[in-house]
Amino acid sequence: MTEAAIMASESLWQEIRGEAQRAAAADPIFGKALVGLILAHDDFTAALSDLIGRRLGDSAAERERFTTFSRDAFRTHPDLIEAAGRDLHAIVLRDPAIAGLMAPLLHFKGYVALQAWRVSSWLWHHDHRDAALLFQNEASNVLQVSIHPAASLGSSVYLDHATGIVIGANVVIGDEATILQNVSIGRSAELPARSPRIGRGVFIGSGATILGDVRIGDFAKIGAGTVVTSDVPGGCTAIGNPARLTNCPEPAPAA
Repeated sequence: MTEAAIMASESLWQEIRGEAQRAAAADPIFGKALVGLILAHDDFTAALSDLIGRRLGDSAAERERFTTFSRDAFRTHPDLIEAAGRDLHAIVLRDPAIAGLMAPLLHFKGYVALQAWRVSSWLWHHDHRDAALLFQNEASNVLQVSIHPAASLGSSVYLDHATGIVIGANVVIGDEATILQNVSIGRSAELPARSPRIGRGVFIGSGATILGDVRIGDFAKIGAGTVVTSDVPGGCTAIGNPARLTNCPEPAPAA
């Protein structure tokens, strides 16, 4: 992590702590919970690791196991915590109902599921595949978000509502993607089986399905309930089943 990234992470943490302190002062009963969730921790890494453990583990031993795996991943690979900060800022930027960082951190299950995936991906690529699949299974059971550890997601990703999201192995999703509930992205039944590659800034509406060896270009939009089995050029909107294209950018005039 660069010096600028470290400063950004520290600034993020101080902003979250400030929100927690103000909330605790306004509501002492809620403030008691905030002590354990935020104010008792030294940094964002510790708080986020603890939050993942609390959400995925249903016993003290399991909570400690998930927390330890998460903390080890974040401290060994600081880029993960940098991406987690970008994901949190992305929610504030894209959700008009959210005015601060603390609420999505504590209450948005899509955010926790995405960070649990970041840990599982780190485990997968460091030969801890059983542990990686354990993270995926628990996130699916508890948070209703199943992202295979072998998928690849960028940063500033927002899983909005985050119920029923399934992202298969080897799917590639770029930075700044927004994915709504009940979205399925994965391989088709045809051989050779290849997974979708989704560009930067893509919006995927609720109930959409993207299958097979397809490319979704940067800043494309996939409408609710759309079934995509062929490429969608950048900037276009795909709607319907089967998908048809609309609102594509005008081609640049010839020189």
